[in-house]
Amino acid sequence: MLIDSHAHLNDERFDKDREEVIKSLKENNISLIIDPGDDLSSSIKAVKLAEEYENIYAAVGVHPHSAEEMDESTIEALRALGNREKVVAIGEIGLDYYYDNSPRDIQRKWFKRQIQLAKEMDLPIIVHSRDAIKDTYDIIKSEAFDNLRGVLHCYSGSLEMAQEYIKLGFYISFAGPVTFKNSKVPKEVAKNVPLDRLLIETDSPYLTPEPHRGKRNEPLYVRYVAGMIAELKGVGFEEIAKASSENAKRLFNIK
Repeated sequence: MLIDSHAHLNDERFDKDREEVIKSLKENNISLIIDPGDDLSSSIKAVKLAEEYENIYAAVGVHPHSAEEMDESTIEALRALGNREKVVAIGEIGLDYYYDNSPRDIQRKWFKRQIQLAKEMDLPIIVHSRDAIKDTYDIIKSEAFDNLRGVLHCYSGSLEMAQEYIKLGFYISFAGPVTFKNSKVPKEVAKNVPLDRLLIETDSPYLTPEPHRGKRNEPLYVRYVAGMIAELKGVGFEEIAKASSENAKRLFNIK
């Protein structure tokens, strides 16, 4: 069985068939989904989904795109959500210097604040980082105490940086881009990340893997990510499925 460690089933693109997608998970050998929020509204939706379906867990947080909308009342709302039984992480949080939808100093401020919230609540973090390699790492390293742990979701950095995150106790997660023909760097990283630090995801409805690029992504496509990593590492599909699932359960404290 596989675990999709990052899928936005709360996204409006699933509004027409969300229940059917969720019901099809087990028959497609997907045991669990982690559904992260990207703002307060989607975090609330993620928690509601997790409480409705046994095989869905939620993460709550504010994506850097929406960092400018945050204040301390947002943190308190996330804290309240984070106390719910099916919430297993703070995320997705981080930095995005590609779009710069929020000013960079504001992104950094609320990334740090949400990391502090995660430590206060003893929850892992799910990290988004795009075109912000150094600042993301520097902030995480500066906060890497009091049992800080987490995952770099849809990792797109270098092998060297991945190794630095692993030294801090973090996991590295791969999504659809590792299947793309010209994705040399993600393939190199996936080949070399230790099995005990590996997660897989779809980031549904985004980043659809080959051979379905151009279509809406969905959790059942996580098998293509697992298959590509198995090929890169020269191991069996079941070994990747087992390792990545055990890692997800360990990180998110799912029994």
